[in-house]
Amino acid sequence: MICLAAGAVASVLALQTFTLAWTHSIEKIRWEEDWRVEHGALVALAARIRGNGAGMETPPGAQWRDGVWHYRPALAPQPALHLTHSPYAGGYEICADGRCAPLAALLPGLAATAVIDITPCSP
Repeated sequence: MICLAAGAVASVLALQTFTLAWTHSIEKIRWEEDWRVEHGALVALAARIRGNGAGMETPPGAQWRDGVWHYRPALAPQPALHLTHSPYAGGYEICADGRCAPLAALLPGLAATAVIDITPCSP
């Protein structure tokens, strides 16, 4: 399971794997990252970028397939993901089982500007 928190606002999602998605605020290009909870950490499995632009270079080894750059993020397991929620940029989405939902919709009462933390829930 994963826990979402932003200050006093929190939610729990019964997910072991999920995709975090967002649209770059300037270039309007979608990014997606696949994550899995493993041994109390978040492990990056794969990522996709639907194009590139300013500040959005694809990493070495990325492969162009079906109109999308595919790559594996070179990240160690993460204890948490810290995401900035702001009215000045598009929001993040969390996707699972072919369906996506805005993170803001999963955190009723979320402030206009906040840091959203995604962590594995403690057992």
